[in-house]
Amino acid sequence: MSTFAPLQLVDQYGRIARDLRVSLTDRCNLRCTYCMPPDGLEWLPTEHTLNRTEVLRLIGIGVERLGIRAVRFTGGEPLMRKSLEDIIAETMTLRTDEGRAPRTAITTNALGLDKRAAALAEAGLERINISLDSVDRNSFAALTRRDRLGDVLRGIDAALEAGLSPIKVNSVVMPGVNFDGVCDLLRFSLSRGLQLRFIEQMPLGPKGQWTRTGMVTAEMLVERLRQEFSLRPAAEPRGSAPAALWDVTDGTLEGQVGIIASVTHPFCGACDRTRLTTDGAIRSCLFSAAADEVSLRDMMRDGATDEELARAWAEAMWLKKPGHGIDDEGFLQPERTMSEIGG
Repeated sequence: MSTFAPLQLVDQYGRIARDLRVSLTDRCNLRCTYCMPPDGLEWLPTEHTLNRTEVLRLIGIGVERLGIRAVRFTGGEPLMRKSLEDIIAETMTLRTDEGRAPRTAITTNALGLDKRAAALAEAGLERINISLDSVDRNSFAALTRRDRLGDVLRGIDAALEAGLSPIKVNSVVMPGVNFDGVCDLLRFSLSRGLQLRFIEQMPLGPKGQWTRTGMVTAEMLVERLRQEFSLRPAAEPRGSAPAALWDVTDGTLEGQVGIIASVTHPFCGACDRTRLTTDGAIRSCLFSAAADEVSLRDMMRDGATDEELARAWAEAMWLKKPGHGIDDEGFLQPERTMSEIGG
């Protein structure tokens, strides 16, 4: 372990993690079919999850000791964490290795966002990703198992009014459910100035549900969109961003759309992320096995110093694998679902 650079979350392949994803809760008020079973999951007991002080301590170590420059709060549903505004405000008091406050963002389903968007912006939240898989009420209800499309739309309006823009919209595309509505969702997003990102379904939901042959691929999405839009690859370099961007127009509306092809066109070689789960484990990859996790929560509660926690975090990231391995013959779906890992 003496070969990796100090104060950086670097791995054996030269990737440096600068982007921290923090799952603040595994709980969610939707039941999306690609994420969890109809009756939900057994939530973690409160005593197993990180409290506010523990969350902020680990974020502080990441930002001030390990080179983290961006922090995204996820879930489950992060709006279900009542202290979210306070956690964001405290995070904004930290300083990165560049001497700046870290960039802050959340990924949310937007339920209740209409009542909190202004306070989140005041706390220092800079960016927001909203999960919206369809603007058709029936398709939305079929995917989320909840008739809450109106609440999401009100949340989007509130976020725009609070200045939390540009707003990115995340859409997981499922065959036979919302695939036929992708053009309607793109028009809606372009008309509102939202940045739509279509996402290939990944094997992170209920066991046995995902199949490679049953998913909507990036190529299928492009083919469908080209039936109603003109698309050409965007000129700007992609860098470590997960989405491949396309300039798009239908002759009236124009803008960009992104496609995150984690399965068919993985971008692991440019990954700059590290993940902190609700119960305080470090995951070097979205698809890490439970055996690869390192529990900083247990170390903290056993009296570890900040230096010991930083070293354990760095060691965990040093062992990051070159890719997610979905196409490997021996690939096994992670034991945790997306709601436990965080997006």
